[in-house]
Amino acid sequence: MEEHSHKHTKDVINRLSRATGHLQAVKKMIEEHKDCSDVLIQLSAVKSALNKIGQIILKDHIEHCIVDAAKNDDKETLEKLMKAIERIV
Repeated sequence: MEEHSHKHTKDVINRLSRATGHLQAVKKMIEEHKDCSDVLIQLSAVKSALNKIGQIILKDHIEHCIVDAAKNDDKETLEKLMKAIERIV
């Protein structure tokens, strides 16, 4: 697979690190038998963070890989994008 990076790679990595920390905090809350409502609120925050990360990656992918694929009539890359979108929607 071809190696590539995008302009938001550092931001994505930082956001993933924060989301990982939040998820670990949720695990600790469950282990400590914290209130279910508080756990659900924190899970919602983790889910929102992951959704935002997905949006950033998708935007970068479209701006770079998909633009190039469209210029080069690369149907395989375009099909992979469609499959990825189907999975996240």
